[in-house]
Amino acid sequence: MTHDDYTPSLPEELRSLAAGFPVTITFPVQWGEMDYYRHVNNVAYFRYFENARAAYFRAVGWPEIEARTGIGPILASAECRFRVALTYPDLVSVAIRVVPPLQQDRFLMECRILSHKLLALAAEAKGIIVAYHYADQRKASLPSELCARISQLEAWAAPP
Repeated sequence: MTHDDYTPSLPEELRSLAAGFPVTITFPVQWGEMDYYRHVNNVAYFRYFENARAAYFRAVGWPEIEARTGIGPILASAECRFRVALTYPDLVSVAIRVVPPLQQDRFLMECRILSHKLLALAAEAKGIIVAYHYADQRKASLPSELCARISQLEAWAAPP
């Protein structure tokens, strides 16, 4: 079972924490993500964020845009604020959004990990995504089609 295959609804108590985040994925915590101290290892949180970014990029069709332009995403920086420790068993939902404004070659994404068992915010993260032309190995401008799709998904009044 992949993370994308398991998408139960978000508990009512967590919905306000995911409000304003247009993409949310839900999946079970895996036993193997636990560490010696009996909680989910911090590395797993960054995998959760990565899965949410991938879901967001699929939602805006970035893989198709990349196939035409050669411009894809690359993570320039990431930070995380851990709020409560996750443990097995649990279900987690990861909510993700882009924070305006979009810059010429980058944007900021915010994520929240929500614990179904604890009915709580487990972690918050921020990451800067840079448009990158992989064949040329250089930064690139964000494709205008991508900017329009992000604006539409985020329900912004007009593309920034």
